[in-house]
Formats: sequence, structure tokens, C-alpha cells
Amino acid sequence: MTIFRLCAIVLFALLPVAGLTQATAFGGGQVDPEAPVEVESDELKVNQTDGTAEFLGNVVIVQGEMRLAAPRVLVVYDESGERISRLQATGGVTLVSGEDAAEAERADYDIDNGNVVMQGDVLLVQGNSTLTSQKMTVNLQTGQAQMDGRVRTILNSRN
Repeated sequence: MTIFRLCAIVLFALLPVAGLTQATAFGGGQVDPEAPVEVESDELKVNQTDGTAEFLGNVVIVQGEMRLAAPRVLVVYDESGERISRLQATGGVTLVSGEDAAEAERADYDIDNGNVVMQGDVLLVQGNSTLTSQKMTVNLQTGQAQMDGRVRTILNSRN
């Protein structure tokens, strides 16, 4: 293999992905949307009028093997007020599932369909590889993820 060809392959691996969308996998296993959601924080504000609860300060949410951490999480209940429908995390969010981890400015988790949409400077770390984009949608039930908005990846084949 010529040096030119070898350099071209290395440079190609370091350049941003040409497309604006990239599919990937996320998490080591499936998250059951019926599993209990455990929330821990420094402060809790409940609004009976609109059926929300706001967790503030060092918020950690655990559901099965999924762990989400953020400075602020708004919990939106369903119409009956008995089940959590959505979680909206802001202020810098970390999502961990299995050996995969992602960071973003915000995350919206629709518990019923198992989708987490992370937006704003998304960073996904999977083993030795990293991907960045502006938006990542993860289905926690299937482990499927899609990244959109100037996707950049660095693929590292070393173990």
C-alpha cells in the first residue's frame, strides 16, 4: 500500500461524516418503559395546576440500566396525574446506558414510546469511538439511535 493511499485513509477517518444523519446503536440492553423511575435531587417543586414536578440540583434519574443526570428535570405526568409521561432535562445532561454514554445541552424523554431526544452539542462515546452532532434520538427499547445535524465521528479500531 502506498504512503499516499494510507494517508488518504487516515485523513478520511478523521473528517466529518459527509451526510447529515447517521444511525448507530446505544446502550447495552433494553429499558422497560414500565419499570419504576427513581429520581433523586436537592430540591423538588410541585405544581398542582399544570401537573408537573420540577427537580433541581444534582438530579439523577434511574430506570432499569438507564441513568440520566442533569441540573434540572421537569417531570410531566399524564392526564390522570398518576403516571410520568415525559421528562425534560436541561442545563447539561448525561445519559448512560450499558457501556455507552452521551452528553448534550438538553434531553426530552417520552417514557411511553421509550424515545430520548438529546439536543445541543451532542457527544456520544462508545468504547474507543466518539460521535458528535446537534441532535440524537435514542429508542431505549430497541437500542437504536440516530444522529442528525453535522455528524462527526472518530473511529478508533484500537482496543
